[in-house]
Amino acid sequence: MSSTGSYVSASEQFVVEIYVRDLRYSLSFYQRLGFKLTREEAGFAELSWDDSRLFLEEFKQMPSPPPFPVANIRVMVPNVDEYWALAKQMGARIFREIGDRYYGLRDFTMAGPDGVAIRFATLLSNH
Repeated sequence: MSSTGSYVSASEQFVVEIYVRDLRYSLSFYQRLGFKLTREEAGFAELSWDDSRLFLEEFKQMPSPPPFPVANIRVMVPNVDEYWALAKQMGARIFREIGDRYYGLRDFTMAGPDGVAIRFATLLSNH
């Protein structure tokens, strides 16, 4: 099998959906970070970051998230240090401290409310 090419627009081709225990809380968390609410229904919300989408579907019976994130969503921003300050201001649980990485990014990873982390990153100028 091959990729589907232009079967659907790039913004619909690959979307992450996270199962959440409390939709209101998770919406607040992601919106505070800068995600925009584009659609909300009973038990479901669609968020966007530029042309990318993030779906949240509520399952109140979900167990508590594991102590360590099971995955992360990377968001590229031109000003990672501002997001680092926001994460600290929010009292977010930091999974990986901010730093310049060998792979050409300055980044950090914060735990999300439902077992999926968010990694904000900026390109290092010397790469």
